[in-house]
Parts: sequence; structure tokens; C-alpha cells
Amino acid sequence: MIRDYGIGGNEVPVEVGDAIADIPQNRTLMIEKLTSDHVTKPEIVRGLKTVDDVFEHYKPKQKVEFQTSEGNSVREVLEFKHLGNFGEKGIVEQSEFLQNASKKGDEYRNITKNLKSNAVLRKVLADPEKKQALLEALNSMVEEINEISNK
Repeated sequence: MIRDYGIGGNEVPVEVGDAIADIPQNRTLMIEKLTSDHVTKPEIVRGLKTVDDVFEHYKPKQKVEFQTSEGNSVREVLEFKHLGNFGEKGIVEQSEFLQNASKKGDEYRNITKNLKSNAVLRKVLADPEKKQALLEALNSMVEEINEISNK
């Protein structure tokens, strides 16, 4: 155990005064406005003892705009009710757009994994004629599915 000592005639351990630890040197503290509300004057708020109390009092939220692959804009509001909302999982859970993008990413990763592990499919894709036949078969299946879903 490493102890910090003050200077004096006797060894005197320094008392710990706050329950908040210093930020380690290999970390970055980011301070940002988490709401689009304009502050007109500073507000002194007393009695907020925990981080949850602060979130409950200020109710931070942020309007965000996403762009689809087609170039359309999707607007959503992200709310921050606890520290878990700041991670990838917490943000994705709040956003329908990001949930859909995450699902598509998972599907693409599964397809890539299957392509890498499926020797027969790799052989078909290596032969231009077989590849074209596969594409035509897939396109006809897509058309058939679209016809069925439009009925």
C-alpha cells in the first residue's frame, strides 16, 4: 500500500477528504453540454448527492440527425438517464435507426463469415459462369418474395 505523508516532525498520514478519486493520467475527461437548451443564467442546485440525482434533475437529452444510405435524414432524441446511456449499447438501445444499422452489420458479418467458411460457395463464386447463374437465381428469389409480400 502506498501512503501519502505530510511534512512534520512525525509521520502523519494525509486524510482522505473526498470520495472522488483523481482521474488517472491515461484517461481523458470530456465535459460537454448534453442538451440543446440555452442557459440564460447560472443555477445553483443544492442537495444533489449522487450522479443519479444530477441526471434526474437536469434530464439531459440531445437531438441527433442520422443519414441513411439513400441520403435521407432521420432525426431522433437521445436521453441520458444514467452513465450507461453513454456507451455504445446505451445509445443503440435508444435509437431505432442505430438498432437497424446494428442488425444489418450483424447480418453482413454473418454472411462474410459464411462466405469464408463455405468452400463450395467460394468455388461457385470463383467461376464467372456459376457466379452469374447464382446471381440470377438469387434475383429471381428476391422478385418472387417481393411479389408475395405485395399481395
